[in-house]
Amino acid sequence: MHGALDDRAMIYLQIAQMLEDDILRQVYREEEQVPSTNELARGYNINPATAAKGINLLVSEGILYKKRGIGMFVSPGAGEKVKQKRRAAFYDGYVKPLVKEGASLALAGEELLAMVRQAIEEGETT
Repeated sequence: MHGALDDRAMIYLQIAQMLEDDILRQVYREEEQVPSTNELARGYNINPATAAKGINLLVSEGILYKKRGIGMFVSPGAGEKVKQKRRAAFYDGYVKPLVKEGASLALAGEELLAMVRQAIEEGETT
């Protein structure tokens, strides 16, 4: 278990995000078992129902699946599902607002793209 909980979001969402992060970093690979609800509850000193809510969210998204009597496992293709989910959130949370703000500043599409390219280049040199 990696990471620490904070007040920025609901705890069950943070549990789900930490498991997603671990899947992306291949801490947990496809078909591998993830920590149980009770392990998560003990590790983060939270209610087991809260941990279960985070796990169940990932089950509903097809990222984890349950083997009855054994535990929760990473679904085949889970890494790609997490990437797609996060790309969609990035688009909605960052790209669309960026384009909207660019339009409010009367930035032409090419000018906005040039600014993004510049930011990418600056990010590569730091």
